[in-house]
Amino acid sequence: MAMTRSYWQTFRRWRQRRPFWGATLLLLSGLIILWIPAHLYEISLVPGSTVFVGFFLGGMVLLMAALSYAMPRLSTLFGIIGMFSAILSIMGALGGFLIGTILGIIGGALCIAWRPQWAETDAPLAHDEAAADKETATTQ
Repeated sequence: MAMTRSYWQTFRRWRQRRPFWGATLLLLSGLIILWIPAHLYEISLVPGSTVFVGFFLGGMVLLMAALSYAMPRLSTLFGIIGMFSAILSIMGALGGFLIGTILGIIGGALCIAWRPQWAETDAPLAHDEAAADKETATTQ
């Protein structure tokens, strides 16, 4: 039981140092946006088809979600690109029946608005994660 609690505490600490909900919504948005082009792959090679654009933009949203998990310091940039890609996906994939676009806008906004818990109110957005780990270790 103690190991389970330790795993949850480790996950909680990992989640607090990343734009978890923004990246999760971007990930879900990318999957929904990619669902339509994946079912229309037979016509994706037809000249004039915009299905390829849906693959590209859905992949961009997924990539921005993964990068937001991996590099939280750049979450503002990834949120902007993810939101922009989700809005543009209306052209190539119907925006995942607009559900993907709405989730992408919300997820991108959460990534843009995210600030680390160890950040001071007047500190710049880019923070040193090693310093945050050191601060966490000293408070425990």
